[in-house]
Parts: sequence; structure tokens; C-alpha cells
Amino acid sequence: MEKLMTHRTNNTYTFMALTLVCSLLVWALGTGPASAELTIRITEGADSAIPVAVVPFAENGGIPAGDKINSIVQDDLAMSGEFRTLSPEKMLSLPSKRSEVYYRDWRLLGQRYVLVGQLSRNGDRVEARYELLDVNREERILGESAAVSVGNMRTLAHHISDKVYEAITGVPGAFSTKLAYVTLDTAKGEPRYRLQVSDVDGKRARVRLESKEPILSPAWSPDGKKLAYVSFETGKPAIYIHELGSGNRTKVADFRGLNSAPAWSRDGRSLLLTLSKDGNAEIYRMDIQSRNLKRLTNHWSIDTEGVWDHSGEGIFFTSDRSGGPQIYHKSSETAEPRRITFGSRYNARPRPDSQGDYVYYVHQRNGGFHIARTDLSNGEETVLTRTASDESPSLAPNGRMLIYATKHSGTSVLTVISADGGAAYSLPATEGDVREPAWSPVIR
Repeated sequence: MEKLMTHRTNNTYTFMALTLVCSLLVWALGTGPASAELTIRITEGADSAIPVAVVPFAENGGIPAGDKINSIVQDDLAMSGEFRTLSPEKMLSLPSKRSEVYYRDWRLLGQRYVLVGQLSRNGDRVEARYELLDVNREERILGESAAVSVGNMRTLAHHISDKVYEAITGVPGAFSTKLAYVTLDTAKGEPRYRLQVSDVDGKRARVRLESKEPILSPAWSPDGKKLAYVSFETGKPAIYIHELGSGNRTKVADFRGLNSAPAWSRDGRSLLLTLSKDGNAEIYRMDIQSRNLKRLTNHWSIDTEGVWDHSGEGIFFTSDRSGGPQIYHKSSETAEPRRITFGSRYNARPRPDSQGDYVYYVHQRNGGFHIARTDLSNGEETVLTRTASDESPSLAPNGRMLIYATKHSGTSVLTVISADGGAAYSLPATEGDVREPAWSPVIR
């Protein structure tokens, strides 16, 4: 995590991640081998979760063995923190279409919704026909079909999860999106940093970059086709843009001193960067095509971690201009900064939602680091997490879930919580530590 240390040296905060010494080897793996995946572990559920039964889909025509559609959909819905799923072993029957559903049985089991469906195979394609039923109203609220190639069953399952989530909540699902994150493996005696991209549940992980040197701050482009990140491969921090489809990489910032914290504009044409090329850490906007820079902050303090607000006109950023790291907001590039956080001496790494309602950040309290949010309408602060070493928050594109890195039994893991902190699900790596998560936009 790229965050300010909490001690002062000559009135200047130092950056944890940027004190590392860099050396020689790095390579890009545009179509790298499958890597150690994350695994879901439920750590806390929400008492208000909506009960929904996902019935195992009937199968016809040689459906591939492996992960079942209903299991993936169950895990997706549970991960959101808004649903409580019913184990198939507790179901009184296993209907596959609406005409086979006896609503009385599902009411007896305390279910609010039931999802039923069938899978059929035609050559190298698998089609799903599915229906979502409201048990109390005894009516169908969703009925669709979707088809994918045989090797993309997980894609089909995430699509169904999105449709079910939206039918019930009225908000688009985010289960077909991606995660980027960095793993650190020291099993062979030297560090191996791997930038990976996976499904939102940690499955189908693929290595995109591997290095003996640190990789930090992955950030998705608005179209989900590129990642910007910080790499130390040249002996100092530099910022790269990585095209995921081709594996092509372009170095866009390699100035003297600090090059860190890339964040994309809404149109994908520019990046916010933290640079110290002029002697102090300040926030700049870079036009990607021309590489022209515009300085957006100008203060004796350290200004860093800039990110665009929901309007695309203003920015949030971290600054120690008030004596300790706090979140500030500029409503436009030329506006005066306004302090947002006041609840503790350390608040950093801002991540605003897409509606302009909240900003999320890392918050220090009682010696621990937590994830908190501030209501931008009234300044009310809410601490969302209870663990003590939380970092790198990233919001789902629908604003309903948040992922962050934390420690569990001495190992770094990723944890997904509902945006109000009501439920938590851990995604530990099967090998090594995992950190620096970034949630993709909706990828078309």
C-alpha cells in the first residue's frame, strides 16, 4: 500500500512503499500461465440478508464436469452481503422450471426468492434458461436465456448472478467484473511480485507481470482494457500503462524522484500522478497522448493519492498540510482545497463512490488501520472494519461492495465487505501474500 508513515522526520512524511531498493528483472506476461487463485472464506454475514434459494440447474446434453452454475451464483450473491442462500441439502424439492415450483414449500423454508433453470449443450455452446420467482407474490420477476462456449461456464454463472442481483435490488450487479491485485511469494528465498487479474471471486487468475521488485497501485482504465501501475524495475519507481489484451507496456512517467499513485480520468485520456520532480510531492494531470503535464496542487506539504470525484471535474487527494495526512477535495482543478476528514490524525487513500455520496479511505484509530467512509453531505464518519491492518480500499462499480487488503493470522488477504460494512468475505491467496486490490469497471 502506498501510504504515508505516521512518524515525522524533518517535518516530512515518508512513503512506506517508496523506500525499497530496486534491481534487475521484470517481464510482462500478456497471456501468462494460470496462477494460484484466491479462495472465498466467509468471515461474517449480515443479519438483514435476503433469503434466496438457488436450485441446482437441470443438465442435458453432456454439460462439463467441474464448478456448478448454482454454486457459483450462490457464492456471488453471498459475497455481496445482501443475500443468504439455502444449501441444496435443505431443499424439499429440486424444480428446474416455474411449473414445478410449490411456493408453500419455499415459504416453509423461509425463502423470499427461488432461482430455477436448465442447462443444455449444443455442440460447443451451453445455453442456460432460468427464472427468478418471488415466493410471497407467487410470480416470476425474471425469465431469460443466455449462451456461452463450453469453456466459459463461470462467465455464464456470473452473468446470471448479475441479472438476479439487479432484478431484486434494482442495482446492476458487479459479478462479471475483474480484480487486479499483487501477490508476494518468498517461498524460494527471494521475493516474487506478481500482478494478477482474476474474476471477482478470485477464480481464473492470470499473471500479467512478474518481478523481483515491487509492483504497486494498479489502476483500471475506464474501458477495463488497460492497467496503470507503479513498477520499480529500473531501480526507481516508474509508471507504466499495460494493455491487457496484447501485453504491450508503455512507460509514461519516469521523472526524477517520486512517480506514483496513477488514477485514470473518466474518458481514459489522462492520468492523475504524484510526482516529486520539482522537489516536493505534488499532484499532476498527464495527457496520455501528448505527455503534457498540468500541476494541480502547489503546497509545501506532501500531496499524493489523487483520484477524480464522481463529476470528473474535481479531485480528492491526501495531504499533510494540516499536520497529519488527511483527505482533501478540490471541486475543480483550479479550486481551493477543502479538508474532508477530521476523525483521527491519519486518513489517507481516498476512494469516492460514483454518486458523490461518500468517500472511503484508510483511517487510523487506537493504533490500528481501518477502512472508514465519510458522508459528503454532512461530514459524518463511519468506521467500517474491525481488523487492525487494513489498506488499499477499492469500490465495486455499482458502489455496493468494497474490497481491501488486511492481515489474517499473519498473512495478507483480500476481504470483500458490503459498502456499509454489514458483511465480510475473505479471499486469501493459496500461496503467499496478496495486496493492492483494484476493482475493475464494468467490462463490455
